[in-house]
Amino acid sequence: MAFLQAQERTKERFSLLLLDLEEYYFEQHTAHHVVRTSDGARGRKVRGSLKICSRSVIFDPDDLTEPILKIPLRDCKKIEFVENETNPFNEPRPSAVSISSVQVIYIKESNVIAPYRNERGTKKITFQLEVWSKTEDVVQTLLQLHRASCLEKLGDQAAMVAANLQSRLARSCFDKNCFQSVAEKPHMECAAEMVLPLVSNPGHVCITDQSLYFQPLNGYPQQVIQMRLHSVRRIYKRRHGLRPLGLEVFCTENDFCSDIYLKFYNTADRDEVYYYIATFLENHMTEHTAESYMLQWQRGLLSNYQYLLHLNNLADRSCNDLSQYPVFPWVLHDYSSAQLDLTNADTFRDLSKPVGALNKERLERLLVRYRAMPDPPFMYGSHYSSPGYVLFYLVRVAPEHMLCLQNGRYDHADRMFNSISETWKNCLEGATDFKELIPEFYGSDGDFLQNKLSLDLGRKQNGSLVGDVVLPPWASDSKDFLQKHRMALESQYVSEHLHEWIDLVFGYKQRGSEAVAAHNVFHPLTYEGNMDYDGIEDPDQRIAMLTQILEFGQTPTQLFNSPHPQRITPRFHSMTRSPSSPPGQLSPASPSEDSSFEDLTEESRKLAWANMASLKLVSSHKIHKEAVTGIAVARDGAAVFSTSQDSTLKMFSKELKEFQRSMSFSNMALSSCLMLADGKTVVCSSWDNNVYFYSVPFGRRQDTLMGHDDAVSQMCWFENRLYTASWDSTVKVWQCPAASASTHKRSQFELLAELEHDSGVNTIALNPAGTLLVSGCKDGTATIWDTSGYATLQQVQCHSGTVHHMAFSPDSRHVLSVGADLCMKVIDVQTGMVMSSVKAEEEQRCRHSHVDERAVHLGDHGRRRQADHLLADPDCMTPPSSEKGLRAHGITPQEAGARGEISQDKRSPYTHTGRKKKMFC
Repeated sequence: MAFLQAQERTKERFSLLLLDLEEYYFEQHTAHHVVRTSDGARGRKVRGSLKICSRSVIFDPDDLTEPILKIPLRDCKKIEFVENETNPFNEPRPSAVSISSVQVIYIKESNVIAPYRNERGTKKITFQLEVWSKTEDVVQTLLQLHRASCLEKLGDQAAMVAANLQSRLARSCFDKNCFQSVAEKPHMECAAEMVLPLVSNPGHVCITDQSLYFQPLNGYPQQVIQMRLHSVRRIYKRRHGLRPLGLEVFCTENDFCSDIYLKFYNTADRDEVYYYIATFLENHMTEHTAESYMLQWQRGLLSNYQYLLHLNNLADRSCNDLSQYPVFPWVLHDYSSAQLDLTNADTFRDLSKPVGALNKERLERLLVRYRAMPDPPFMYGSHYSSPGYVLFYLVRVAPEHMLCLQNGRYDHADRMFNSISETWKNCLEGATDFKELIPEFYGSDGDFLQNKLSLDLGRKQNGSLVGDVVLPPWASDSKDFLQKHRMALESQYVSEHLHEWIDLVFGYKQRGSEAVAAHNVFHPLTYEGNMDYDGIEDPDQRIAMLTQILEFGQTPTQLFNSPHPQRITPRFHSMTRSPSSPPGQLSPASPSEDSSFEDLTEESRKLAWANMASLKLVSSHKIHKEAVTGIAVARDGAAVFSTSQDSTLKMFSKELKEFQRSMSFSNMALSSCLMLADGKTVVCSSWDNNVYFYSVPFGRRQDTLMGHDDAVSQMCWFENRLYTASWDSTVKVWQCPAASASTHKRSQFELLAELEHDSGVNTIALNPAGTLLVSGCKDGTATIWDTSGYATLQQVQCHSGTVHHMAFSPDSRHVLSVGADLCMKVIDVQTGMVMSSVKAEEEQRCRHSHVDERAVHLGDHGRRRQADHLLADPDCMTPPSSEKGLRAHGITPQEAGARGEISQDKRSPYTHTGRKKKMFC
């Protein structure tokens, strides 16, 4: 189970969970507990480890039958150093630590996990350290910590403990003898804490050119934890305790439990470590945002389970932080039928409403209270996700966490997680119960539903013991329950409505007026940014506020500010993993790190490669003095027309293999050309602001359209409409009547539309149906227009420099663009999201001829319209250097290997940039 992965590093009986919340474990010493007889005389000695903690002393005996002793420092009446004594036989007795306390806590008696036993009454306990010389230092440390524990104000206590901790960290440093290689070069070192559920462990972080190290101050659970940087697949910045101090590192693609979660003492240290790892991994990563995950999910390439895990990760949810544990929805309403019918809509919960609004009668009562509240009002007095709720579900596999959270006790037996149907019923009817679920309910490990540890969880009022969780009648056992629950999550109904729940938890209904309208308003302190922790001057108030927030629960970081789209493809059923598969395991139909959805659609990839494979070089002829800017092929394929920066239009005969005509319209460069559907007219655009019409049968200029105030950069033609782009920051649409299309007289062109831009327009393209137009500007912006009304559909800042060329995919779902920033990008038309980015080693123009060449390359491709498939011209792009880049061009690794185009295998995990942070995965 992922929740317990971080706890499996050690099999010791001692655990940080034996400490109080917000308590630190500083140091340990091998010692003997001197057990006194009933008359107070010295008796037997029990060897073990003495743990010095910020609020307590813990003795962990080597003998597992002996209980662990915990002595709270606040309950200590006297701590003293007992000097060497001489017994009647003149044998020196070692010095000792003597503690008088009014309370001693006994833990794991007979090595059984059970509620702690508190023994009250003054008791004197003596410990003898094996290293006698350290006894006096230990006593002085205990006295100092005892003084901190006895201070009246919590703020003063915390400040004194923090000072002690920082002093210890300052007096120590990372032991570089722990480096795995003598060749490693350290980049930086700083103090930090390793965060685990409910606890944290201070130490030193060191990052080198090869590894990330964490060395705990106390040597627990091991002397050093190492992670190879080349193994890192994802990193996230985290907010911990409402402050931007966390960093979570994953070495796996799919698990939601990280390899290490670090909390730094200042944001600058966190960011330096983060950006160093990000820079180190930059060449191995592909950028990912919440929107790109949304696109994958929409098109069936992520299961509902996978998508929710991604959203939780992006929204700062972590299995190492129980106050921000991943949250999943209740999806079923039926937990009482003998058979589960996933084809019946009544089987499912209404995902458009929060749990608190599912019961109309309860909601009415809550709204009455809400309307009577002073500002700021809230509807629900408890949250849908908190540490208590997480451990409510997981108590059977994480009993020590529950005992830690509840001061050594379990909850009352009748309030335990006893039955799934009863829990759901209470969420519908309870006055303060609005909790959602956790990922384990849709995983593959059902241990959290069974009392396999034979824990004594108490006896209910009806006299029965708390044992396994009672399952719905439609589930035969825990495995069957999880399989069917997972099927429900991936069902047609949930897939069609999951976006409504995402709007509530991660989206635009999380806050503001939309949240009020959706009855989705929680306590103000649960929302990010509603409290300035550092601005609270009173230390006591600050600690109380933080404790309340950490224990009450926190709303996820908002990921979407507009309505989340519904899932749009019906083929997701074949692409989700089977319910019995492990959560991290993808089905064969799912995307892998080598074949990613965002590169291109499958049909586009196949078409692109088919076109590229069919091309072969026939001949190359130099016919212009300067760079070629445009090519148009006659309908019969016998002639090729080309324009150039040498200001000429030339006609090349394929049969004669020589140019036959040369025409100059002005003394300025021609920027593009196209052949009209009649096969008799070639249209050329020029830097002199004009468009020229050349008659092939008559061999002369037919007309001139003076349409712009600056150079005309490119043109498109579709069904008697001419689209002209210009550096004057406009695209103009001209209508030519079909009846006189062959004459193209200037007076017959009607200006239909003028599309304004913020900078010069460098390129335009139409989709095959002529319904969409895309324009690319010198400032790197791409704009997608609807040609029916010339409204702007999307505007995307896709390049950091000039956009050189753009083209639609055959299915019109994507736009390909190349720019001066050396990047080729794929844009989703529906959402405007950049789905893929491939960086070349040199600038690409994505035309049918290189701008830096003066030759026209002819391929044996007949009269195929290459403008529809710009990816099909291998002469117009730099060969990609990575496997992922090749796939973006529609080339398989096997085919590329045969062509010698893969230099090395660079697998590309994911990356997320959004909300001022990145995620690499």
